Amino acid sequence: MRQPILGPMIGLCLVLTSFSQTAAAETARAVTLTEWKSVFGRVEARDMIPARSRIGGVVVEITVEEGDSVAKDAVIATIRDEKLALQLDAVQAQIDALGSQLDNARAELKRGEDLLERGVTTAQRLDALRTQVEVLENQIDATRAEKSVVEQQAAEGAVLAPLAGKVLDVPLTSGTVIMPGEVVAQIGGGGFFLRLAVPERHAAHLAEGAEIMVGENGAETTGRLAKVYPNIENGRVIADVEIPNLNSDFVNARVLVRLPIGTREAVVVPESALTTRMGLDFVTVAGPDGTPVRRTVVPGARSMQDGVAVVEILSGLSGGETLVDPTDD
Repeated sequence: MRQPILGPMIGLCLVLTSFSQTAAAETARAVTLTEWKSVFGRVEARDMIPARSRIGGVVVEITVEEGDSVAKDAVIATIRDEKLALQLDAVQAQIDALGSQLDNARAELKRGEDLLERGVTTAQRLDALRTQVEVLENQIDATRAEKSVVEQQAAEGAVLAPLAGKVLDVPLTSGTVIMPGEVVAQIGGGGFFLRLAVPERHAAHLAEGAEIMVGENGAETTGRLAKVYPNIENGRVIADVEIPNLNSDFVNARVLVRLPIGTREAVVVPESALTTRMGLDFVTVAGPDGTPVRRTVVPGARSMQDGVAVVEILSGLSGGETLVDPTDD
């Protein structure tokens, strides 16, 4: 009683299996691939500011060296000008002399006031003594202001870091005689990025915000094209690339970068569909009657499409062909 039913069930299973295999069959896909241009970028600091001397003199101390990290306004060197110390001594001597004169003038003014009360002197003489006291007080104030100027000049012998960052270069040593405005150290800060110089023929394909690939194959990371400068230098477009956790141990180090410079149409197949026999590459596809047919192909670059490793087919397929597992042919 069960044999008449078993036959149709087996046939139905075969049909379902055939439908499942057909639905799961892959095809050679025509896709749009990104064209990449490999260039080298240099690790640079966003801001590179020299720490300059504000006075001339002799460098008596340098507290940093290349590679050190510094905070903003940290003292990185000390410059001493012996003439400033002599000027301070001279100004202080003037203040002391004027102070003695002021004490004497005040004493004269006090005696004049006593004599005026007794009618021995005149009010005109008393006004002259009072004016002399005021003149000496003003001279002392002016001399003290001059002393403050000299003290400020001496304080400017401390060379300060203009920003927080890393010391890139220290061209001086202790004992060097320098003039005002000379560079004591080069400070790089504000973050680090990659600076690229791309041939100008690719300028139209560079868009700020585009993702790029940084590093060698197998160890690539993703960066972002942060800035494209409008000024072309020596036939090259300058661009900046931001990369998270960029290694800044060596400034001006060269890093391989792949930039997207356009798109093109291509035919790709899963990498597992490609077989190699006797030096030739084959892809097995379904023929017009469904029988497997081997196509000789020329493979190109490999890439990832939707999480699947695929290989580009340069010739041998036009796209849309149904792929057959090469183990089944």
